[in-house]
Parts: sequence; structure tokens; C-alpha cells
Amino acid sequence: MDAKTNLKARLPSRHVTEGPERAPHRSYYYAMGLTTEQIHQPFVGVASCWNEAAPCNISLMRQAQAVKKGVAAAQGTPREFCTITVTDGIAMGHAGMRSSLPSREAIADSVELTMRGHGYDALVGLAGCDKSLPGMMMAMCRLNVPAIFIYGGSILPGNFRGQVVTVQDMFEAVGKHSVGAMSDEDLDEMEQVACPSAGACGAQFTANTMATVSEAIGVALPYSAGAPAPYEIRDRFCMAAGEQVMDLLKLNLRPRDIVTRKALENAAATVAASGGSTNAALHLPAIAHECGIEFTLFDVAEVFKRTPYVADLKPGGRYVAKDMFEVGGIPLLMKTLLDNGFLHGECMTVTGRTIAENLKSVKWNPHQDVVRPADKPITVTGGVVGLKGNLAPEGAIVKVAGMKRLAFSGPARCFDGEEACFAAVKTRSYKEGDVFVIRYEGPRGGPGMREMLSTTAALTGQGTGGKVALITDGRFSGATQGFCVGHVGPEAAVGGPIALLRDGDIITIDAVNGTIDVNLTDAELAERKTGWTPRETDFTSGYLWKYAQQVGPAVNGAVTHPGGAAEKQSYADA
Repeated sequence: MDAKTNLKARLPSRHVTEGPERAPHRSYYYAMGLTTEQIHQPFVGVASCWNEAAPCNISLMRQAQAVKKGVAAAQGTPREFCTITVTDGIAMGHAGMRSSLPSREAIADSVELTMRGHGYDALVGLAGCDKSLPGMMMAMCRLNVPAIFIYGGSILPGNFRGQVVTVQDMFEAVGKHSVGAMSDEDLDEMEQVACPSAGACGAQFTANTMATVSEAIGVALPYSAGAPAPYEIRDRFCMAAGEQVMDLLKLNLRPRDIVTRKALENAAATVAASGGSTNAALHLPAIAHECGIEFTLFDVAEVFKRTPYVADLKPGGRYVAKDMFEVGGIPLLMKTLLDNGFLHGECMTVTGRTIAENLKSVKWNPHQDVVRPADKPITVTGGVVGLKGNLAPEGAIVKVAGMKRLAFSGPARCFDGEEACFAAVKTRSYKEGDVFVIRYEGPRGGPGMREMLSTTAALTGQGTGGKVALITDGRFSGATQGFCVGHVGPEAAVGGPIALLRDGDIITIDAVNGTIDVNLTDAELAERKTGWTPRETDFTSGYLWKYAQQVGPAVNGAVTHPGGAAEKQSYADA
């Protein structure tokens, strides 16, 4: 028996290609043009979130072809398939945003089902927009077959009359337009130049945050997550990933060998150091859950607290993902964190080497100011902070990167849903010092835990982003600026304290000490709870109804199944 046959004998695809009883199955493969040799090689799923919804996904199918070439060059048989993406930039600001977070679960579920149904042996997953990145990484960890993640790459920055712009500027332009600070003609001109290429939103919003995570956690090849989508080098990374996944098959090196608790701490550290999206505090616990590791919002927040903020990236800073790639990429950021004791260098990666080994030859680039040395940071505390208090016993999260004001106290203005709040913002029906409360937007109550970028960007565009605060049991976009607290738990739909607030209650947020409280006693909150009744939902059928029945709290990642700790056998060992 040769080495190739030996390898096949322990892989899932043996169940669909080997032995006389699988002759009908092989006939299907011959119908698609496969040779006998290809049928008896390992099968590698090449899963892409390609669609025509937005620029973040549009280049994924082309990149998948390069992956397939790499797999074939290493004597594997690639099998390409697509799954969905719900793109936040298109879904934002209307009811479609309810589909965004649930799409993460649909992506993970559909990749799992495709891999299981066809007996594929390994996985290369390509993703471009916010929820598709963690969704693909969750599938990799759930299946636990050798796997490599590939980010489709960021968009190039736009240019509006000599000023670098991103889609964040477009959302803020809506706020400027609403108060007469931008004309119809200027708004029209900016929207035509803000997004000039394929790729995901270019600053350290959720997509680039989770792309940074993919390298830091060890499931992506070094430098691969930083290269912008239009750069031809992306094809080289994709082909290398196809070749490398075949080596992982031979080594039997799997995602759960890589995604350990220490690797998750590395991921959280890079989020904090890069001023990344608060959504990472939702996605890292969900990825951990697939591995059977308990790693909650509080664990993420603990890492955030001890990690310096060093990458001067938008929305809080000056630069975009392209800029960081061109001065040294994510490895440059990781190198300074490692050298200063903020990363676990012994963690394994998909290269077959450790983080420390991967970074050994990375030299500090003194001719740039995109990334600061970790011992000379922008701020000593990470760009994202966890909060807890009588208003959020299960925790909450706030992004402080680029903020000067780290404490806020003011009267509540309560809204049941984003639309009502956005209407008040649009008509400027608020006062400086107000604390907007948007509730019934949590995982169960939304359902779907919508992002509030339309509202927060409008406030910034109106020039009041730092003069008011906003709290919600929903989420914020990575592009959100200002004093905005998300993931407040327990959520309103299950009777959390946020559901009991009334206009005028004084809310105090302290991002230095990590607290969020309302000036009510436990007895007063208990008294209000006796008069509270669950709010009826309009979603009484379909996927969003199903999601609401299954989804857990944000503190644990808003997951919908028992996870790796409950399984008796992983797919890879079936």
C-alpha cells in the first residue's frame, strides 16, 4: 500500500470513494470529469462566501480558483462550493440587519453540512464580510478537519477631493447631510468614489478585525490577511494555502490543535492592540465554543484590559488596512506584541510552526508610524474595554480607541428599537448629555442583534458623537465612533435591567474602571421587574423565529448549539 492510499484509508472521503459498494458514488465523479487518480486522492472542500451582494465578496470566486490549483499541485482533489453571506454595509439601517448575525450560524451550519454530506477530508475557507469570517472559522473548528482560512482582502481607500475616505465617511455624511452640512451634490459625488475596488471595508472595522484574528489565532498563513483584495499577491497566498492544507492532512494537524485558550488570548490581544471591533468579543467566544473551550466576553475583556493599543488604524486612528500591510502587515503588529510579552509565542499555527517561529525573521520597521512599539503605545490599555454593573450583570463592551473622554453620565432616552432612535437623531430631538438607550435589539429580542451604525454615524456627522452616549443590547459596527456601549446583557427580551429603564434615569459609564450602572437600587429594579411583561415579536415563523428560539446570550457568543464540549465524536474522526 503506497503512502497516498495509506492516507486515504483514515480520511472521511473513504466512505464515498473506496470499495465496490461505492461504485455508484464514483460514477458521479466520473460524470464531472475526474480521473481515477483524482477520485482516490484526498478531497479538499474549497468553501467560498462568494456572492454579488457587495465588493467584499466579489473576488472570492477568483481566489478560490487559485486555492484549487494549489490543492491539485499537492496531489489533492479540490471540491469547490459556495455558502451565503449577508453583507452588513447593505443590510445596515433597516430590517435586513436582523439577518446579519444569524448568517454567521447559517454559514457555519451550511459548511458543516456540505462537508459531512460529501465526506470531504480538509477545508480551505474563503470569506470577505464581517460575519462570514467567524462563521467560516467556526465551521473549521466544528468539523476539526485540517483547515486553512483565507480572507478575501480589504478594499482600497477612496479619495474625495484629495481626502482619503472609507464607507464610514459615507455613513457619517448622511448625518452631515441631515443638518445641512453637506449638499446633495457633494453626497452624490462622495458615494461614487468612497469604495473604488473589490474588498471588505478598509479600516479596522469587523472584517479586518476578524482577519487580524485569523493570523493571530493561527488558522491563516502569515501576511495573507493583510493584502488588499486587488493585489495580485493574493493569488499566491491562495495557492500556497491549497498546497499547505495537504501538508496539514499528512501531519494530521487540526484546528483544535491550533485554536487553544492561549491562541484565543493571542487573538483578543491583537484586537485590542489594533483598536478593533467590539464584535470580536462576540465572535471569539463563539469560535471557542466550537472547540469546547469556555472563553466568554469577560475573558476577552480581561485580555483587552492588559494589552496596549498600538496600531493607529481607522476609525479611531489615521490609517487603513492597506497601509498596515505595506509597512509590515499583521506580523509586524504581532512581533511587537510578542517581543513585549503580550502574546503566547508557543501556540501552533497552520504553517506547522509556532507563532514565535513564524515571527522569528520579522524585523521592526522604524520608517513607519502605522504601528507603534508595544512599549511605546498610543494608550496603555487596549482599544476595547469590557464593562459590568447593575445595568449589565452579564457584561457589555465599549470601543475606546481614539476617544479622549472615558467616562459619561447622563439621563436615559429610551427607545424600543433602532428606528425610533434614528428618527429622534435625524430630527435632532435630543440634548447634549443624553444617554440613548436602544433595547429589544439583542440576539433573541431583535431577533438578530442588529448593528447601530446608521444612528451612531449620524450622531458623528451632526458633530455630537462625543457629547452624547448610546447603550444597547444590540451591537455596533466596527466603524462606530463615540461613547457607544453594546452587548448589554441580559438583553431586554429576557427581562434584563435595560428593559426596566425609564426616561430620565441617570446612567453612568466608566471605561477606566469598567463599570456601567443606573442610579437605581436592587429593590427599585426588582419592583420595576414585577410590572414588566415580555414584548411580542413580529417574527413568528421562518429562520429568524428559529434563531430566536435557539440563540444564547451575548456573553457566551450568541451561539445556537451545545458546542464542542458536548460532542461525542468530531466529524474528522467519523
